[in-house]
Amino acid sequence: MSFEEQPARQHAKKKRTGRVVLLSVLSVMVIAALVAGLYAWNLARTFDENSNKLADAFPAEETRPEVKDESKDAINILLLGTDTREERSEDEQGEDFATLPNGGRSDTMMLVHIPSDRKNVFVTSIMRDTWLDIPGVGTAKINRAFASGGVPKAVETLEGLFGIRINHVASIDFEGFKGLTDAVGGVTIDNPIAFTPVHAKGYYFPEGVQKLDGDNALAFVRERKAFTGAGGGDYRRVKNQQPVRQGPDRSNPVEGNFDEPVKDPECC
Repeated sequence: MSFEEQPARQHAKKKRTGRVVLLSVLSVMVIAALVAGLYAWNLARTFDENSNKLADAFPAEETRPEVKDESKDAINILLLGTDTREERSEDEQGEDFATLPNGGRSDTMMLVHIPSDRKNVFVTSIMRDTWLDIPGVGTAKINRAFASGGVPKAVETLEGLFGIRINHVASIDFEGFKGLTDAVGGVTIDNPIAFTPVHAKGYYFPEGVQKLDGDNALAFVRERKAFTGAGGGDYRRVKNQQPVRQGPDRSNPVEGNFDEPVKDPECC
């Protein structure tokens, strides 16, 4: 072998090595894209197959606020978490939920605002014990709106409170929340305060990072009576709901069932 041949062969070997590395990186990227696409497709298919559309999600047109020109391209979405379920704890029996038109109240309400420029998303939690005038009902806690007139009454009440028009509504009950959480692979949260739930027996949530499945997540976001003093009660419950809303585990796509969450006909 001549000395002249060695540099050429070394250069060819380096080119082959570079091609192998490039092909390996591209293969990993393609596989990752396929997995992510399959995960998104599976979630969309599961949601569409196991959700119901709200036929009448909005109140009468004459009761609704006008849309201002500066906000005509903005989007407002109302998220409702209702406490409709088959069984209730002993201390809830006296509330006679069976007599309520919708079998429960909307204990979790979040208003999602997407500005016209689409640069940000703002989420406002509405406290369940907020007292206000509910059209056709009178002065009551805001969660009574859903109990008295379903989703349309909740929309009408919140539109009157904020003076804005709600474009989309999504409503989910206890079983749907658990199924949704499991369908996205659970949620990972960083719990700032250790606590033992009062209603949900057999659970304990230590301080720190932990992963929650559907049953655990429901017990975590429902609890308010374990927190007393300033910043406790419903304030702490709203705080605890925020990391759950933000924490789906996207690293572990799984098959799941949404257990019939509900969306409005125009929801994207």
